[in-house]
Amino acid sequence: MFLHFCIFNQFKKQDSSYYMEIDKQANAPFTGYQRLVVFLLAMTQFTVVLDFMVMSPMGDILMKAIDLKPAQFGVAVSAYAFSAGASGLLTAGFADRFDRKKLLLFFYSGFIIGTFLCSFANDYWTLVAARIVTGLFGGVIGSISMAIITDIFTLQQRGRVMGFVQMGFGASQVLGIPIGLYIANNWGWHSAFLWIAVMALIIVLIIAIKLVPITAHIGLQKHQSALGHLWATFSRKEYRVGFLATALLSIGGYMMMPFGSAFAVNNLKVSHEQLPMLFMISGVASLIIMPIVGKLSDRYDKFKIFAIASLWLMIVVLIYTNLGVTPFFLVIVLNILMMAGILSRMTPSSALITAVPEMKDRGAFMSISSSLQQLAGGVAAALAGMIIVQQTKESPLEHYPTLGIIVVLLSIIGIIMIYRVSNMIKKRRATA
Repeated sequence: MFLHFCIFNQFKKQDSSYYMEIDKQANAPFTGYQRLVVFLLAMTQFTVVLDFMVMSPMGDILMKAIDLKPAQFGVAVSAYAFSAGASGLLTAGFADRFDRKKLLLFFYSGFIIGTFLCSFANDYWTLVAARIVTGLFGGVIGSISMAIITDIFTLQQRGRVMGFVQMGFGASQVLGIPIGLYIANNWGWHSAFLWIAVMALIIVLIIAIKLVPITAHIGLQKHQSALGHLWATFSRKEYRVGFLATALLSIGGYMMMPFGSAFAVNNLKVSHEQLPMLFMISGVASLIIMPIVGKLSDRYDKFKIFAIASLWLMIVVLIYTNLGVTPFFLVIVLNILMMAGILSRMTPSSALITAVPEMKDRGAFMSISSSLQQLAGGVAAALAGMIIVQQTKESPLEHYPTLGIIVVLLSIIGIIMIYRVSNMIKKRRATA
C-alpha cells in the first residue's frame, strides 16, 4: 500500500510539473525575430486571402460587368482552388528538400505575377486563365507558412501564432475588402487586383531581406524520389486522418463564401454602398476574436474549443441562410456571429493539424494538406454554383438555404474528424 502511495505521488508530481511546463511555454513571450516572422507571415496571409476573398464581395459587380451566370462565377472562383490544389500535390514531393525561405519567395513572386494578370483580364476566359496562374503559386504559400511556423514555434505557442497569422483573414476584411470594393466601385474591378499586387511586391522584398534561411529539416530527408516522398507521406494512416479533416473543413468553409455578397445584395437587400461597411465591421470583430481564441487554444483543450465553435456556427448558418429582406443592423450582427464561429474553428483545428506530421515530413504534409484544402474548396465553389440559381441579374438567389444545410452536416462530420486528430496527438505525446 505504501509503495502504491509513493508511486502515485511520484506520477502526480511528474504530471504537475509537466502541466506547469506547458503553461510556462504557452505564456512565454516571443523573441524579436519570432515577432518579425509572425508579422511577415501574417502579411503574406493578408494578401493571399484578400486576393481570393475579394472575388466574393466583388461577385455581384463581376457577374454584372462581364455578364457571368452563377455557374460561370463558381467556375471562376474554383479555377483558383483547383489550380492551387494541383500545385500543392506537385510541390509536396520536394517541399522538404529546399530552404523554406527560398520556396516562399519563389511561390509568392509567382502569386504576384498572377495577380497582375488578373488586373488585365477583360472577359470570362482571360479571368479564368489569370485565376489559374494565381492559384498555381498562391495555393502553396499557406502550406509553406505553416511549415515555417511548425519549425520555429512549439506546439504550446502555435495557438497564439495561428491567431496572429490568421488575423490576416480579419485584416483583409477590415482594410482590404472595403478598400478593394471602394477601388472597384470608383476605378473598376481591375484596379482592386492591381492594388493587391503592388502591396505583395513590397512584402516580398522585405521577406527577401529580413527572413533567415530555414534549413534544419533538410538533413532529415531520406534518399528517395520526390514521388516516393509524396507517396510515403500520403500513405501514413495518421497523416490521412489529418488530410481528411482538412478537406472536410474546407468544403464547409468554401460552400457559402463565393455567393456571400450576391446573397446580401439580392436577397437581404444590402446596397453596394453598404457592403464595404458590412465587411469592415465583420473584419474588426475578427481582429478582436482571433488573438483571444489563439490564447484560449494554447491554454485549454483545442478540440473542445473547436467543437463549441462548430455548434455555434451551425446555429447561426441555419438562421442566416433562411433570411429574406433584413435590416442592415441585423445583417451586421449575424455576420459577426457567423465570423466568430468560423474563426474560432479555424485556429484550434489549424494548430492541431500542424502537430500531426514529423519534422522530416512537414513540408510534404502541409503541401498535400493545402492541396486537398484547395481542391475541396474548388469542389465546394463549383457545387455551390450548380445549386444556386438566379433568374435575372437583379432577382434573389434561389436554394441558398440548401447550402446552409450542407454546411451543418459537414460541420458535424468535422467535429468527429478533429476529435480523432486530437486523440491521436494526445496518445503520441503520452507515449513520448
